[in-house]
Amino acid sequence: MKVPFASLFVLLSVSWLTQAADLPPFTAGKSTISFTKLPEQAQPDEVKWRLHSTENPEALDLAKEKFQLIVPAAYQHADKWGLFIWISPGDTPGIPAEWEPVLAARKLLCVGAFKSGNPRNIFDRVRLAVAANTGMRDRFNVDGRRVYVSGFSGGGRVASMVGVAYGDMFSGTIPFMGVNFYEDVPAGDGKTKFGLNYIPDDEVLAIAKMFCRYALVTGEKDFNRGNTKAVFESGFQKEGFANVTYLEAPGVGHGLPPVKWLEQALTFLDTGKGVKPADAK
Repeated sequence: MKVPFASLFVLLSVSWLTQAADLPPFTAGKSTISFTKLPEQAQPDEVKWRLHSTENPEALDLAKEKFQLIVPAAYQHADKWGLFIWISPGDTPGIPAEWEPVLAARKLLCVGAFKSGNPRNIFDRVRLAVAANTGMRDRFNVDGRRVYVSGFSGGGRVASMVGVAYGDMFSGTIPFMGVNFYEDVPAGDGKTKFGLNYIPDDEVLAIAKMFCRYALVTGEKDFNRGNTKAVFESGFQKEGFANVTYLEAPGVGHGLPPVKWLEQALTFLDTGKGVKPADAK
């Protein structure tokens, strides 16, 4: 379906208009939750439109899906918090333990779907991230200007697609060691290309280019390094994205880098300010 540009910008810039007093009770810490209502943005027809897919997404029973939720002890409904949505390459959505205090310090709630790893079809992985976005806004006082999607490896690739194709709903994206793009990107050898993976809607893409922030994180020894750097230079930068940075962790292979790289990526998403090369070592 076609959504007016003005309506899309409203979704990006403001949170759901829910009063704190109307929000349900919550328990701080780590828990497993479910969301019952699949939002309009995750319905088959809209997912197909958002990605310009030739395939038809199958039905998804959201009530049968489980999500891991992390609510820091300092959270209260009276204050707006950001949201960090994690897409795992495997069945378990857990994040490294050392990430939890970093997210808490930055006033970020964390949620990720179980069984949303690489073996699952791309449509479901996208829809689970979108459903987590809207479901969390119904339960918590979420700042719509700080809704971030992230993931590692195959999960990072899905996050990079969600962050653009749903640029009206996610203000920032951190793909770790894996990133996709909506156009063919030269691989650097002059002979091959990294092929396009989806085609976003023009009006949503305009929002993503102008307002959203992207921190592409890779490792010096990551086998996806060339892909990530090429997408940064010949993809995001070439196509005129206003807020994108590239972070490369020295000596790191295909694994999550030290927690300081998450901190640097979040700093960019929160402020739009990058780090100097000397600070990124």
